[in-house]
Amino acid sequence: METRNFQIAYVYMLTNYWGNVLYIGSTEDLKTRLYQHKKRLIPGFTEKYNVDKLVYFEKHPNLASAELREKQLKGKSRAKKNSVVEATNPKWNDLSLNLI
Repeated sequence: METRNFQIAYVYMLTNYWGNVLYIGSTEDLKTRLYQHKKRLIPGFTEKYNVDKLVYFEKHPNLASAELREKQLKGKSRAKKNSVVEATNPKWNDLSLNLI
């Protein structure tokens, strides 16, 4: 198995077309992870609820930092999570269109 050294990691939020569900994850390779979500290659919640619209992401210096932030965000209420998204993406546009 090939090991890649990433200098940064990401925490990200996805929603579905209707915006009625929210998924928070972390990764070292955001482009690949988004591709996996959009092609429904990751079984579970995101596949079941068609969650593939990137509405928020943050860069972190390493995966441990991104995972810590992921846990912080997951602990917030839905209203606070919405506020985090709307601070940088008030129209809830799909940010992945500029990344993939």
